[in-house]
Amino acid sequence: MAELTLLYDGGCPLCRREVETLGRRDRRLHGDRPRLAFTDIDRPDYDPADHAGISYRQAMGRIHGITADGRVLRDLAVFRHAYALVGLGWIHAATRWPLVGPLADGLYGLWAGQRLRVTGRGDLDSLCAARADTARP
Repeated sequence: MAELTLLYDGGCPLCRREVETLGRRDRRLHGDRPRLAFTDIDRPDYDPADHAGISYRQAMGRIHGITADGRVLRDLAVFRHAYALVGLGWIHAATRWPLVGPLADGLYGLWAGQRLRVTGRGDLDSLCAARADTARP
């Protein structure tokens, strides 16, 4: 089992690029024993019950990760953990510093609030409504 499962938006080009980069690095370092797993929350078969109860709305609003022992990570904690697992922890190390951390968290919050619009995905309410419409018989 992977040490961290990242829930990502497969409809977001930036998210896909991040996942591809992390996955490539993980395979290069760990071969057939990867530390990371990825779950595309945009797939119609995404089931919150299989992912610590994290709803589609929650997962689309902010990045989530689930550790092998079942802990749920959110926001920059996901990136710090994922990057550390593939030997790139130094990239996010400064986000643990007392003055930088809160600033980085705030900037991530702003980014998370605008990500869908910036990447051409619409808004969260529209995506959730469309998903609910496709789930009806």
